Amino acid sequence: MVGFLRFRVSLSAILSRRSPTQDLGQGLDLGKFSHFGLKLRFGSSDPSSTLVPKTVGNNVGIFWDLDNKPPNSFPPYEAAVKLRTAASAFGIIRYMVAYANRHAFSYVPPVVREQRKERKALDQLEKKGIIMPAEPYLCRVCGRKFYTNVKLVNHFKQLHEREQMKRMNRLESARGKQRVKLVAKFSMKMEKYKKAVRDVLTPKVGYGLADELKRAGFWVQTVSDKPQAADIALRNRMVEMMDKRRVECLVLVSDDSDFLDVLREARLRCLKTVVVGDNNNGDLKRCADVGFSWKEVLLGKAKKEASSVLGKWKDRDVLKRLEWTYKPGLERKEYDFDASEYESEDGDIEENLSMEVEDLVEKEDVRPWWELVSDTEDTAGKLFK
Repeated sequence: MVGFLRFRVSLSAILSRRSPTQDLGQGLDLGKFSHFGLKLRFGSSDPSSTLVPKTVGNNVGIFWDLDNKPPNSFPPYEAAVKLRTAASAFGIIRYMVAYANRHAFSYVPPVVREQRKERKALDQLEKKGIIMPAEPYLCRVCGRKFYTNVKLVNHFKQLHEREQMKRMNRLESARGKQRVKLVAKFSMKMEKYKKAVRDVLTPKVGYGLADELKRAGFWVQTVSDKPQAADIALRNRMVEMMDKRRVECLVLVSDDSDFLDVLREARLRCLKTVVVGDNNNGDLKRCADVGFSWKEVLLGKAKKEASSVLGKWKDRDVLKRLEWTYKPGLERKEYDFDASEYESEDGDIEENLSMEVEDLVEKEDVRPWWELVSDTEDTAGKLFK
């Protein structure tokens, strides 16, 4: 046994003298030389063998009230991408939902109306030959070039839009394996058409809010036209996510004070809450952990401040773990005595307690404080020897 220990010590000394690159290259297993079967591997390629704990981020859910906070002054796709980027700084995004009625999707903001008027006036000037574009207009589907935007739009409607309608009709009529084959056959062409149609054709209803949000990854739901229908549906979805414990951080995009109860319930359940809205003095931002405006989200300020917010949340969690709370039931169970054990026939408890205290005092060690227990036992052992 002594020889085995010497061998282990010499082996550890040799390994300590070797460079880290040699250890990583050889991948020596010390478990082969021990009787305990310890698998201490150096430079192992197995990621599970590392002792570094894996950090798990918070599950984040984005809940967007489009009736109250639509991206009117910003392009929908850009606003959705910026919002997703800012929310990803708080954890792993699991859910992105948006609720609104049909009026929100059919509404056209004033900014978009002005842009359409300018485009229409420019098309008339190009058609008359007063203005010539610096570069010809390019069709992103077939690659043809046009010197006026009107010709590009007519070409797109007469050729590519009709082809897209034919593909959609064939897919709707197909079933089973034939449908699967057609989807695989038309997938590239349909995706190319969807990317090109955004810049060429004007949406027939609204300004493409639902399609742009879906393109950014949001699950868009249209509710009925009843008052507060979107708020009720969004609140129910948030409560459902909290009940199922699928999110640890709620990101609410709204200025509506009707969501105060949901935010308070989330804080009672120790969930993190973030509000995105333009009302700086609103009740939602006062109730939530942190609040941002649309401008801060688009400029990237929200993403930069996320690190400091996460640090505060970690400190708060640590303090909650260290906080002492009085639990009367547990305290009574651990420290209270049973009065029935000390009752005598006459019901006198104080006399029994005093007798037990006297017995303990008599059994107490009366040796001087400088004599240790080990010293007295050693001396007694020497005498018997």
